Amino acid sequence: MSLDSYLDYFVFPVIAIAAVLVFIRLVIGPRVVDRIIALDLIITMGIGLITVYSIRTQQELFLDIAVILALIAFLGTIAFSFYIVKTNKKDND
Repeated sequence: MSLDSYLDYFVFPVIAIAAVLVFIRLVIGPRVVDRIIALDLIITMGIGLITVYSIRTQQELFLDIAVILALIAFLGTIAFSFYIVKTNKKDND
């Protein structure tokens, strides 16, 4: 089995199924924290798809885009965490 067929028949479907399941968690997540984690995971799976596509097409430019998206996702998660900590401190006071 070549790398191309492995990517086509295994990696893409697994990431697609995982994205659907995480999107369900995003929609019905009972707490804000669940939704934040689900959104971060969806972005991470998108980064994985971009990386697989970059390997498949042999275009290194997409890897740069994946790194930039990872940085944006990390900063977004930090911002949401800061917001949650602030709201918890206000509720405790």
